[in-house]
Amino acid sequence: MLKSRQIFKTMNIFIVGPMGSGKSTVGKIISDELFLSFLDTDEEIETRTGASIDWIFDLEGEDGFRKRESSILQDMAKRNSIVLSTGGGIILSEENRELLSSRGTVFYLSTPISVQLERTAKDKDRPLLKNGDPEKILTKLQKDRESLYEAVADHVVNTENKSSQEVASEIIKLVKS
Repeated sequence: MLKSRQIFKTMNIFIVGPMGSGKSTVGKIISDELFLSFLDTDEEIETRTGASIDWIFDLEGEDGFRKRESSILQDMAKRNSIVLSTGGGIILSEENRELLSSRGTVFYLSTPISVQLERTAKDKDRPLLKNGDPEKILTKLQKDRESLYEAVADHVVNTENKSSQEVASEIIKLVKS
């Protein structure tokens, strides 16, 4: 087991993808299995500000939130031996994409709209889904962002019909190869 810890000592695994793709759940499994620290950009924003993402969006708008998100990413990406789950829109900034690419291995969790809808249906803390038809919003977000996810990703992992454990195991296999 010590050998595994040494192999992954300076490794960073970054997980990107749309809301509802399972980034946080998969990231926690990976971090546990590889003995790496788990971090989540959205959780860190909430911890540092003492406010919910939803509240930040209401008060500062999406631009204000994205600035906070970029600042958190710059801080977190300096670390080593982490698994970082990112917010769905982190890839909108070219600077963020370059930072992710330069500091770790990026995994894009490609997830069908139907799965995203199912996973976000009861979650009221999704500011981008508050005003309008969630299916239309998620479809537009996918159209706008998919090429950015693919561009930054070292590996694309399809999550359709897979449990979080199966997705995490696939990522771990890729990391070890």
